[in-house]
Amino acid sequence: MAYTRIHPIKATIGKSIKYICNPEKTDDYRLVTTHSCSMTSAEFDFRSALKKTAGRDENLAYHLVQSFSPGEVSAEEAHRIGVELADRLLKGDYSYVVTTHTDKEHYHNHIIFCAADNVSHRKYNECTKNYYLIRNLSDELCKEHNLSIIPPSKNKGKTYAEWKAIRQGNSWKEKMRHNIDAAIKSANSYDEFLSLIRGKGYEVKGEKPDGNTLKYISFRAPGQQRFVRGSQRSLGAKYTREEIFRRITEREKTAAPKSKTVRSHEQDILKRTAARKTLIDTSKKKFQSSPGLKHWADIQNLKTVAAAYAEAGNLTELKKKIEDKNEEISDIRSELSSIGRSLKELKEIQYYLNQYKDNAPFMQQYNNTRNKEDYFMQHEEQLTLYDGAKNKLQEYGIKPHISALRQVDQDIAELEMKVRSLEKKYDTARKKAKDLEQKYRNITEYLGKGKNEIELSGDKKLSRRNPIR
Repeated sequence: MAYTRIHPIKATIGKSIKYICNPEKTDDYRLVTTHSCSMTSAEFDFRSALKKTAGRDENLAYHLVQSFSPGEVSAEEAHRIGVELADRLLKGDYSYVVTTHTDKEHYHNHIIFCAADNVSHRKYNECTKNYYLIRNLSDELCKEHNLSIIPPSKNKGKTYAEWKAIRQGNSWKEKMRHNIDAAIKSANSYDEFLSLIRGKGYEVKGEKPDGNTLKYISFRAPGQQRFVRGSQRSLGAKYTREEIFRRITEREKTAAPKSKTVRSHEQDILKRTAARKTLIDTSKKKFQSSPGLKHWADIQNLKTVAAAYAEAGNLTELKKKIEDKNEEISDIRSELSSIGRSLKELKEIQYYLNQYKDNAPFMQQYNNTRNKEDYFMQHEEQLTLYDGAKNKLQEYGIKPHISALRQVDQDIAELEMKVRSLEKKYDTARKKAKDLEQKYRNITEYLGKGKNEIELSGDKKLSRRNPIR
């Protein structure tokens, strides 16, 4: 599994990059990868991009750390995952340095990327949404490399005693929340809610929202010594006096007229079933106590399974369709990865062609000036960037000409258009695969429960005592 954290760099780009590139930690620079910069010129590359941005925040770069469990991954694989994470997150638009440190028991990646991109010169948006994007991308890569991931926790903010009690099914706070929720769902008004919760044996104080009452509503369960506040800290934000009142009034505004008839149950269940395309669980009490409702649900389930069965002549064919669709998804993903690598390379070439063009006048002036030492001290950044761009373009075997830049721009635009098209195909294929898998589950679940028998054969017959009309 991999842990991720990220923080902004506001003043020490050079020191930060020097730290993560430490040869003693990176196997003598073997575990260092850069994009649109180099170890020696990265600070200048970053500052050059930052000069072009209109962003006003103080962030110069971001430092992302990705840590792996001890013994779970090799240094080489950890580094590959780090580079893939940087590529998927930054899409080749930002200059970055990725290093893998091996000086501790757990291998970990350091990714430092410029706060401004090299294409639109916009600042990276540091927000909760993007943090979760980083975490999800890291988890996806761990799955692809057959590593474990950290399961999302639903128990944040609980003490260990509460967590243990919930696991054992005897948390008094959870019981209190459950009873309050049940009373809210049943009540037609706030006063009725108070009557219902008191009817369960609870004592309530601070319930009236006026100037003479307590700040919080509080509840005390039968046999409990102390009252528990309906506050964010004690029971949670959903259980304050104001929130309870809002939940009741909002529910009443949107609730449909109540009816105990089978027909109203049927309409409600049909809507939910149609949205999910799943079978109705007829083992619940309301179905067992109502033969009419259960009969209706059995018919709906048979219709759902019949629709799934219509997808193919038998389960084997349906399974083959699922396999074919997953293979198509895998092919599209591979093609997207291949194009992604090409785009990354082209965007780096584009970056260096622009860098060469922007700083060539400084090199020309340097060559023409008599006092080269003074000129270099004044324009060290521009001259360093020029040399870095020239060397990198020579590695690619590209002559730094304006026509090359136009061609690269065109190639990038064409590949990005292809990526958008493939992403649409990918989303469509994934939805179809999920639909097929749900149909397969519906059939196998229906057969497994031993309900009405379905004959899955090439002649596509469906046997049931009463035919579907």
